[in-house]
Amino acid sequence: MTEASPLVLSARDARGVYTLTLNDPARFNALGGAMLDALQHALDEVAHDEQARAVVLGGAGKAFCAGHNLKDMAANPQLAWYQQLFAQCSRVMLAIHKLPVPVIARVHGMATAAGCQLVAQCDLAVASLEASFATSGIHYGLFCATPSVPLVRNVPAKQAMEMLLTGDFIDAPTALAQGLVNRAVPAHQLDAQVEALVAAIVEKPRAAVAMGKALVYQQRELGLDAAYQLAGQAMASNMMDDAAQEGARAFAEKRQPAWKALHGA
Repeated sequence: MTEASPLVLSARDARGVYTLTLNDPARFNALGGAMLDALQHALDEVAHDEQARAVVLGGAGKAFCAGHNLKDMAANPQLAWYQQLFAQCSRVMLAIHKLPVPVIARVHGMATAAGCQLVAQCDLAVASLEASFATSGIHYGLFCATPSVPLVRNVPAKQAMEMLLTGDFIDAPTALAQGLVNRAVPAHQLDAQVEALVAAIVEKPRAAVAMGKALVYQQRELGLDAAYQLAGQAMASNMMDDAAQEGARAFAEKRQPAWKALHGA
């Protein structure tokens, strides 16, 4: 990375699909303050784009993301500095959570500590078979508390606890088996598998995808009765959308929905 290169590269295609690339390969795309600022800015851009459809998040160089840089943390031994860093990181994770479009992690190389958190926080993840994952802070006396938040919402409790307490790496097939990623593929198939997910998403109505993403995360935190009540209200509202009405008509008429003819579909 040259001095003038941005820490996060952002590109948008004609479909409204954003590709965000963490661009600090010399530091394995570590999530320092400047990187988090750049990623927050890129996510905010997506959030304000009403035609956005999906985000693919990847990393430049040999790694997806190595998490926070312990050298930086050792050089700033002040509680307020640490609080600010972790609060800043949490805002980025919540921005991913709140985006109305799905975020897909494109994982190659290692994803450690807050980098593993980033994978877990994304809505979907595709990993190359050589990728590896760890919440490795415990090796250095630092329990990965903030990475544990999305990790335990993706991975069964005992597997998540083993990762958090041992700091040991798991490989991509294990990450797939435990639910941390959706697909684990040979490196040469990584982009094609990411694109397959993107294509499946962008052919659906944006409003239904946005409603669905929000609903899934909201109901997950509720008891069963409240979850069903919320989900029923969401489906009723969704059915009032033009795209859902067109879908229902298409089903009845035994044809494909003509969503592209609808404004905002």
